[in-house]
Amino acid sequence: MEHDDAGETPLGLRPLTARSVVLSTLLGHHPPRLPARALVRVGELFGIAEGTVRVALSRMVAAGDLRQRDGTYGLTERLLERQARQDESRVPRTVPWTGDWEIALVSGAEPRTATERAALRQAMAGLRLGELREGSWLRPANLDRPRPAVATEQCTWLTGTPDADPRALAGRLWDLAGWSARARTLLTALDGAATPAGRFTVSAAILRHLLTDPLLPEPLLPEDWPGPELRARYGGFEAELSALLRRHAEG
Repeated sequence: MEHDDAGETPLGLRPLTARSVVLSTLLGHHPPRLPARALVRVGELFGIAEGTVRVALSRMVAAGDLRQRDGTYGLTERLLERQARQDESRVPRTVPWTGDWEIALVSGAEPRTATERAALRQAMAGLRLGELREGSWLRPANLDRPRPAVATEQCTWLTGTPDADPRALAGRLWDLAGWSARARTLLTALDGAATPAGRFTVSAAILRHLLTDPLLPEPLLPEDWPGPELRARYGGFEAELSALLRRHAEG
């Protein structure tokens, strides 16, 4: 799901806009393409007028967020990549952990531009690596996912085992207590959301939070880690919302 940055509730939940409803609907739909009339019906479900939705669609096409063809709207490549990351965050592809860690060290003698550094940082976040110090990234080797070109071009990759306590190292790389506290706040907010719009807003925040889960192997996690519960609760909400959207989008 996707929400705009403007304006947040006291919980930090971003309010619904026509743009956020359209993007959230398409990001949650497979394949991510729907006719305009379906997106208008979804907007109406959340109290957004048809004209407002159609203006948002036009602006999103102009901004390069959507492609329009034969009366239907679909995600562009950038947002297709975001959908893939969201799907991965909900059902991560893991492998048995043997104690090894992935290590990425920035290589090359030439100074990097700000654009290159920003691209690498974004790639490392997508790969769920933590930054130990400038130019040094690592994580437990328990995930099965490809490395984008920017990560292989700018870094030398190694596999190793830390001498220090791996649980303590994980605690240095990620704020696990903070992530857990935020997850429990979102679960409570989802329990208290009484309307489809409220649940939609909280679920979007849950999905954003899942994108920041380091997906550590169980031996490195604190007790009562809420990640699996957050995924399960989001999955239940998504099934409920998908049925609701189908009735309104295709009816």
